[in-house]
Amino acid sequence: MSNHARTERLRLAELLTAAGPDAPTLCAGWTTRDLAAHLVLRERRMDAAAGIRLRALAGWTARVQAGLARRPYEELVRMFRSGPPLLSPFALPGADEAANTVEYFVHAEDVRRAGPWEPREVSPAMSAALWRRLPLVARLEAAPRTPVRLGLRSVGQGRIELGPAGGDYVEVIGEPGELVLFAGGRGARAEVEVEGSEEAVEALAKALPLPPGTVGGCR
Repeated sequence: MSNHARTERLRLAELLTAAGPDAPTLCAGWTTRDLAAHLVLRERRMDAAAGIRLRALAGWTARVQAGLARRPYEELVRMFRSGPPLLSPFALPGADEAANTVEYFVHAEDVRRAGPWEPREVSPAMSAALWRRLPLVARLEAAPRTPVRLGLRSVGQGRIELGPAGGDYVEVIGEPGELVLFAGGRGARAEVEVEGSEEAVEALAKALPLPPGTVGGCR
C-alpha cells in the first residue's frame, strides 16, 4: 500500500534542506525556518498544536513555534524527516497518512513555488489520494470564504460544489493537487482554469486568490 504522507514528508524535507533556513514560502510572513518549526510543533508539541486552529490558543502556539525556530535549522529538518515520536497521535497506525498527505503536499509546494518553479508530474495514485481529501479541505478552507457558488472540477475525477446556493456560479478546473492548492488559498500559484461571469470571478478573487490574469476576464 502506498504511503503518500511518507513520500511527501521526504520530498518536503529535501526541499527545506535545499532552500536553507531563510528562503521565502507561500505561507504569509514565514520563512522556511518558520515552516520547519511549525511542522515540528504539529507532531511533537501537542500542548501547542491546538492553537493552529483555535484562535484562543494561537498566542501560546506562536510562542512555542518561535522557541522552536531558534533551534538549529538542520535539527528542525532532521526532527521532521524522522517522523512523529511514539507518543504523538500521528504515530498511531494510519494517522500520518490520513492527516498529513495533504499537509505535506501543500507545504512542499509552499517551498517550491515561492520562487521560480516549473510544473511537476503528480502520480495517478497521489492525484487520486488528493482528490479523495479535497472535499474536506474545501469545506474547511474554501467554503467559509467563497461569496459565490463554487465548483471544483477535475477531468476524470468529478466535480465538488460548495458555497452559497443560487446566484453567481464559478467553476475552477484543474488537477486534484492544483485544486487542493486553490482551496487552501494558494490559487495565485496554482495551475487552474476559471469559468464564470466577470463579476462572479472578480468577487471570488477578492476572497480566494486566483492565477494572475484571471480577474477582468474569464478563461
